[in-house]
Amino acid sequence: MTAYGEPTVVGDGVGELVVLWGGFPIVGAAAGGLLAAGAGWVTGLAWAPAQGLFRLVDGLPDGYAMGGGVGLGVLAGLVIAALGTADRVLVTVDGTRIRLRHGDTEQEVPRSRTRVAFVDGKDLVLLDGDAGELVRQRSDLPADRLAAALQEHGWPWVDADPHRDEYRRWVPDLPGLPTGADALLRARQEALERDRRDEARELRAELGRYGVVVRDDAKRQYWRLTRSGRPPQ
Repeated sequence: MTAYGEPTVVGDGVGELVVLWGGFPIVGAAAGGLLAAGAGWVTGLAWAPAQGLFRLVDGLPDGYAMGGGVGLGVLAGLVIAALGTADRVLVTVDGTRIRLRHGDTEQEVPRSRTRVAFVDGKDLVLLDGDAGELVRQRSDLPADRLAAALQEHGWPWVDADPHRDEYRRWVPDLPGLPTGADALLRARQEALERDRRDEARELRAELGRYGVVVRDDAKRQYWRLTRSGRPPQ
């Protein structure tokens, strides 16, 4: 227990796990069974893809074809459930720290380092006293639940990014960036365009060491400088 009571946990709850591990395998089984049952009909459609596979299924005994289709559908559903589970975010807040668990990774940030907290689109963001990002965690958690949890424990919550107007869209060779930051932004742009999320996240952290804060809009990058990253006036 803290000065602000028991920790508050914000997550999608058991219901999402039931949907993931119960619903998706059932839907997959039904879809697989329908595809197996309709394999003969699909082979008559000249424009349909994977004709070789459907002809193979159509040539199997009905029991084998149906069992295989259902089994593959269940397997596909289980794979989707596993991916969905790995992408779940759980936020635990008390009066001294916040813990963010994303799949198998966990990050902890003390209250003493946090100057402001807010939601930017689907991202929970915590800023330090230098206006640098301590956390930018994407999730589908409702902003009002996150706000209520942090405010309950005395965290400095605001409704919008106080530095929103400072961002500029990145284009190659744009002046004003610290030396070396433009090359990192070029590499990160390529990672975004190729959907290499882990690499883009690592490059975001590296840019933070240069005093550059990045936010994304689709696959466009916008940047601003922290207080210590700004050139002297």
